[in-house]
Amino acid sequence: MTPESILDIPLKASYNVVSDTYKGSGLDIHQVCEEMRQKNPIFEGDFIKQFGIPTNAGLAQGTKPTFALFGYHDVMGILRDAETYTNSFILKGFGAAFDGGLFILGMDGEPHRNVRKLLQSAFMPATVNGWRGKIDRVIREDFLTPMVAAKKANLMEFGLYFPIRLMYSLMGFPESDTAQYNRFASWALLMAGANQIDPDKIEDAKKMGALAAQGLYDAILQIVVSRRGEEGQADDLIARLLRAEYDDGTKLSDHEVVTFVRSLLPAAGETTTRTLSTILTMLFTQPGLLDRVRNDRELIPKLIDETIRFEPIATFKVRETSRDVELHGVHIPKGSFVQAMVVSANRDESVFENGQKFDIDRVQKPSFGFGFGPHMCIGQFVAKLELNVALNAMFDLLPNLRLDPDYPLPEIQGAQLRGTSEVHVLWD
Repeated sequence: MTPESILDIPLKASYNVVSDTYKGSGLDIHQVCEEMRQKNPIFEGDFIKQFGIPTNAGLAQGTKPTFALFGYHDVMGILRDAETYTNSFILKGFGAAFDGGLFILGMDGEPHRNVRKLLQSAFMPATVNGWRGKIDRVIREDFLTPMVAAKKANLMEFGLYFPIRLMYSLMGFPESDTAQYNRFASWALLMAGANQIDPDKIEDAKKMGALAAQGLYDAILQIVVSRRGEEGQADDLIARLLRAEYDDGTKLSDHEVVTFVRSLLPAAGETTTRTLSTILTMLFTQPGLLDRVRNDRELIPKLIDETIRFEPIATFKVRETSRDVELHGVHIPKGSFVQAMVVSANRDESVFENGQKFDIDRVQKPSFGFGFGPHMCIGQFVAKLELNVALNAMFDLLPNLRLDPDYPLPEIQGAQLRGTSEVHVLWD
């Protein structure tokens, strides 16, 4: 495969590469975690290995002492304490593609706090809510209205493309060539798909990921350089990054802006796509839920939050210990990997009454679908707004929306990055 052919892989094919990478061995991760949660709060060893998927520790996973935690309070404690449970090991794996740039996921301590402070205002509700009109217009005019006459669709075709279109626009990419968004998104997914553990796929995946990472870097750099000095008071993310200053007045370099934007792209669209797929699956398969939400749109935020609790896209987070710790009487040496099983903690019966039941009426408590603590997902408010607007628009423009009986029921799959690729529907 030539570099040119690698960089011309369609977006849907790249998305499927990631889905296949994290689909796993077929074990039911909810069931296995429930058994562990009831039997033993801590697992000594590489718990994730049985599912046949990579972690963000890369090939280093398995070479160090490894432990898994399943309970709500344990997972909260790990994600909250970024001094003890650190992220910088990621820079040696997936983060190596970012060349020492602004890769917030792999930062710890004061550098992470400084960068987070610098970027936070661009992602807070006050800023994000100002984008509602644009998000609504794009979803309705560019995507759903052209679909109406067909009266049937796989909603995940819409779900794959609209978050890409929105995020790249909100970031400040030129809007003259929307096909280029999909190409950039494909490259970003190829970077994520490079995290392989299958020995037959490792070398090809690394090659594809490296070429995609460089192609994306070069493309974003051109945009950033062209925007430098012209950002004015524009509200897009790149303009905000170019205006941003550290406490000492220093501005971000072009390299820092490019690497930060590039680090967002693998998740910026895909996470929203997968979350929409799980929301739609619950909406169409839980008895009575569709009509209830369609008739009372105030329930949409509850639907989103309960789905993120019940079916988190990221089922676990890996951290590395910066010191010796002891949990549940087990000694965990400094430098160990700790797998915080979000998918288990989100259904912990000691915190969530009937935690294995999907219930949008439950009193919501903090869950970990968007992470928790210092590394909580910086883009969560954008994702929730996009999902809310998309669901409202579907109900408005696709009357009597319902599952297409000619296709199987949608099924959520994956040991990590869970979701479904097909939600076939009809409307009147």
